[in-house]
Amino acid sequence: MNAPTKLPLIQTQNLRLSQAGRVVLDHVNFEIALGEIVTIVGPNGSGKTSLLRALIGALQPERGIITRAENLRIGYVPQKLHIDRSLPVTVARFLSMPRRHSPAEIATALHQAGLPDLGARQMTELSGGQFQRVLLARAILDRPTLLILDEATQGLDQPGSAAFYTQIEDLRREVGCAVLMVSHELHVVMSASDRVICLNGHICCEGRPETVASAPEYRALFGTGTHGALALYRHEHSHSHDHDHHHGHEHSHDHSPEKVQ
Repeated sequence: MNAPTKLPLIQTQNLRLSQAGRVVLDHVNFEIALGEIVTIVGPNGSGKTSLLRALIGALQPERGIITRAENLRIGYVPQKLHIDRSLPVTVARFLSMPRRHSPAEIATALHQAGLPDLGARQMTELSGGQFQRVLLARAILDRPTLLILDEATQGLDQPGSAAFYTQIEDLRREVGCAVLMVSHELHVVMSASDRVICLNGHICCEGRPETVASAPEYRALFGTGTHGALALYRHEHSHSHDHDHHHGHEHSHDHSPEKVQ
């Protein structure tokens, strides 16, 4: 596993964001370093997407500073992407827009995203899970140092979401990039997250998943029932990793979420 560097890839200081004259985020101090996986959770309207838009430069802050490392390269996986079914586009053609990539580059990106080489397949023929993995492949084609996923598992069922999260963990290990994710389900985060940030107009609490799950601020927002508990997907493989227990979690073969009350 890649150890985070001390210098952040991107950092905010006292960030304040407004939209349509309404303050959506205030006093946000955030940073992420190379190799980290950070997950953001929060209710609808809490400012999660606004923060991502500010980080990628699509939304200018009303106040505060955003500092980006010189070598910062961002890959972005959106919530969803609509493709007109009347316009046939193959996976390879889609991955070469707007910049052309070689067949070898496309095959490598698809492999890293957990797909075989589906370059000749029509985008409209893909399952939901395959479609999201193609979006992931597109995001990593340019070797990002920071991979941002905005509710990228929306529309997938629980096993599909768990498998996608597992792929992200493998990708982080293989590529060494940082990963910033927004969870579309408030109670689901990756067990591999180095930090979880609970957002609701400001940072309510942050820390290890287990720490955030028991934080009063988190419980005040989401409760302590089934839908409020923090579900930690355990990353399991059918093969073993020497000296790798994923932050102390032993390997079984269970992809079901564990509820941390």
